Amino acid sequence: MFSKRTNWNLTESAFARAMRRHRESGCPVLDLTISNPTACGFHYDEAAILAALRSPAALRYQPEPRGLLSARAAVVDYYREKNPSAPIDSEHLILTTGTSEAYSFLFRLLCEPGDEVLVAPPSYPLFEFLAAIQDVKLRPFRLIYDHGWQFDFAALAQAVGPRTRAILVVHPNNPTGHFIGREEAYRLTERCHEYHLALVVDEVFFDYELPSAGDHKERHGSFVFNSQVLTFVLSGLSKIAALPQMKLGWIAAGGPEALASEALARLEVIADTYLSMNAPLENALPELLAQRCAIQPQIRSRLETNLRELDRHLAGQKSISRLKVEGGWYAVLRVPALESDEQLAIRLLEQQSLLVHPGHFYEFADDGYLVISLIAPVEEFSEGVGRLMEGIDRK
Repeated sequence: MFSKRTNWNLTESAFARAMRRHRESGCPVLDLTISNPTACGFHYDEAAILAALRSPAALRYQPEPRGLLSARAAVVDYYREKNPSAPIDSEHLILTTGTSEAYSFLFRLLCEPGDEVLVAPPSYPLFEFLAAIQDVKLRPFRLIYDHGWQFDFAALAQAVGPRTRAILVVHPNNPTGHFIGREEAYRLTERCHEYHLALVVDEVFFDYELPSAGDHKERHGSFVFNSQVLTFVLSGLSKIAALPQMKLGWIAAGGPEALASEALARLEVIADTYLSMNAPLENALPELLAQRCAIQPQIRSRLETNLRELDRHLAGQKSISRLKVEGGWYAVLRVPALESDEQLAIRLLEQQSLLVHPGHFYEFADDGYLVISLIAPVEEFSEGVGRLMEGIDRK
């Protein structure tokens, strides 16, 4: 009766069972996995946000498959700030109901059932589901760590097959915080050109670059200005304006003009088939995007403060180390692999009332990794790191 594409293993994991038991016990938990900025104590201009959603224009239905021009113009302005000398064209934008829908559009555009997209784990855990729903297979080529994160280009070459259609990268990566360097960007573009692949770049965390002492890598800017190969950049309000509840994202298409134009024409049909996104958010987008000017400094300050606090806790001990992070909202910790990451996360929950993510959530190849959020309120974050260290020392 049901399709094979949804034949997932829905058995509750040991970690999920532990979380459910802890929740049912009523015992408070300190959450170092939190990714929802609206629950982290940041100050939002509530009046401005609510006023933007009350626009009278929202009462009129003006279907535009690519999105209202006024909304797309606001996105153009956002990118113009990043590179005034190379503005993008509003016709190269497709507005979507968040980046998950954007992935759906792109997988439909680029792939036949059974085709493949290359992806570099550790990475966003929902990619597997987003691809499977569209009958697309993911093939890994991995990020490797050696004094910093980097792509395994030898593995990438080996992963390319006759049904490979695109390379998907996250810039900066979630959860490793790896920013793509100029040399890496050049090699990615070369591989796409060599194998006739599209390049899909998720830049939702792009605005959250972190200072890296001693980092001499020349980082690549936004891929939205890439003209060498067919490129699709995804982003949206969820991270840029810290408004995950406002489901509005976009696809910016670039590359050789003939390819980009055909891609956009096909994407317009896909978007039109799903019908235009909701009018209140489209009309509110210019004001909602403007909110980034107030919210991003708060988040960057929180990230830098918590990173310093984490390093303070880690100083003077050798059992736990922080891997290099260049951007985003997360930190990866290397911990003793005396038990599986899941067992460690369960033990920290049961003994320390502390919630952290085991590395396997993000497809780390080995045990010995935990992932924690850097946007938790500072006092909670500091207490949580203290509990984590105490819990690991108790083993």
